[in-house]
Amino acid sequence: MSIWYATREDIKGALDSKETARSNAQIDRALESASRGVEALCHRRFYPELATKHFDWPDGQRARPWRLWLNDSEVISVTSLSSGGTTIAGADYFLEPNTSGPPYNRIEIDLDSSAAFGGGSTHQRDVTITGLFGYRDDETSVGTLASAVASASASTVTVSGAASAVLGVGSVLRVDSERLLVTARAMADTGQNLAADIDLQMKTTAVPVADGTAFGVGEVILIDAERMLIVDIAGNTLIVKRAWDGFPNAAHTSGADIYAARSLTVARGALGTTAATHDSGATVHRWDPPGPVRSLTIGETLNTLTLEQAGYSLVLRSGETGSERNRDQRGLNALREQVYTSHGRKARIRGV
Repeated sequence: MSIWYATREDIKGALDSKETARSNAQIDRALESASRGVEALCHRRFYPELATKHFDWPDGQRARPWRLWLNDSEVISVTSLSSGGTTIAGADYFLEPNTSGPPYNRIEIDLDSSAAFGGGSTHQRDVTITGLFGYRDDETSVGTLASAVASASASTVTVSGAASAVLGVGSVLRVDSERLLVTARAMADTGQNLAADIDLQMKTTAVPVADGTAFGVGEVILIDAERMLIVDIAGNTLIVKRAWDGFPNAAHTSGADIYAARSLTVARGALGTTAATHDSGATVHRWDPPGPVRSLTIGETLNTLTLEQAGYSLVLRSGETGSERNRDQRGLNALREQVYTSHGRKARIRGV
């Protein structure tokens, strides 16, 4: 699974789509296509990745041998820089443009230093950069681990209610120094029980629990065979939407176990990091793509799904009349233009 710029839950919420394996697979395919399409439009990848990359050094045949253009390998931060096997100290180079980066699209040697690119037997792959490549490393602390991750090979983690409420399939997480990619979600026992009977009436939206602070607004819970969406929390009472995701509403008795989608199946050691163990209570950080990029990914995904449902025939064919089949994409086209203007990597002119 590659990196998406929106989650499955973002799309299902926009479509009000029920939870089925068939719809999930269709949404996942459209999300993959939309994310790669946004990258192609903007000529860059937005996610942060730890990596070591090699570049040709800008030799004397070029206009400025002290300036190394990174092109599509923009950096967020640099851990180490060397040329011809010689390390260049951090004080001897600049990441540019310093007024707007990251991302930084070039590295310039400080002309007031004795450092220089070159020194290898040839200019090919002479410069080595280790660092965090990508657009930006914008993160939000969303909650904690609900239990320890005792093994670096464990493929599931359990998170708190606050984290469960805002994470989805496709979220990129960071716990300590490891990044994890959420590939699936499942229900886990919250350790709490229904504190009183509730009937099957849809108007009955108050769910009493022992500790309301252990849940998050936006979290989906499961009692017996009914799913519910938490829309508010008042003390130790969860205010819910009943029969969520198409699950049937039913009566529930006091003491019933309450489950929530807190068990995450994850790809470990993602984006160049190393899988490790983690303590219970460790902070879970979510990487956030740029807002316009996320919006366009959602828009493109919805567009693909709509076209698939219509067999890609939402335009008038020869001989057809009427306007009901015309599809107005001006809004989506305007969003594409906005995202390219704000986040696209533009062409530049090299000096020769």
